[in-house]
Amino acid sequence: MTSGFYPGSFDPLTNGHIDVLKSCFPLVDRLVIAVGIHPGKAPLFSAEERLEMLKVCCGPLAQQAGVRLETTTFGDLTVSAARRSGCNIIIRGLRDGTDLDYEMQLAGMNQTMAPEIHTVFVPASPLARPITATLVRQISAMGGDVSGFVPPYVLEQLRLKSAPR
Repeated sequence: MTSGFYPGSFDPLTNGHIDVLKSCFPLVDRLVIAVGIHPGKAPLFSAEERLEMLKVCCGPLAQQAGVRLETTTFGDLTVSAARRSGCNIIIRGLRDGTDLDYEMQLAGMNQTMAPEIHTVFVPASPLARPITATLVRQISAMGGDVSGFVPPYVLEQLRLKSAPR
């Protein structure tokens, strides 16, 4: 069984993440999507909200692809979390050459620390390449339309976050 570990902040889940996810389904039998928790960062969505977004938006896609999907959080090294989750590959999405340079460094360090876990790079499709969670948060916070960048459920969650209280 091939088990993939797809780490990220997913704050929020974007169509770019979904694009990478769909591309990696043929590579794995089981996929663990892991929300990274960093104490120094103040995310827009809580870990629980991000996990819910992943379950709602990615669960049906995984089921349709015949892939067993699990979600989790982690606050330590990616390779440690991947190992703990029983995964033998780490999935990393690439948008451009800048991503590749950085991701190659990470992959090299990870391979040194955990040679049994391989990194697989999945290139984003042309339409998904410009999408980043950071830009989605910024556009949304300024009242812009992000409907083309996130799944409908995430769009609703963004609207609830920005609704006056």
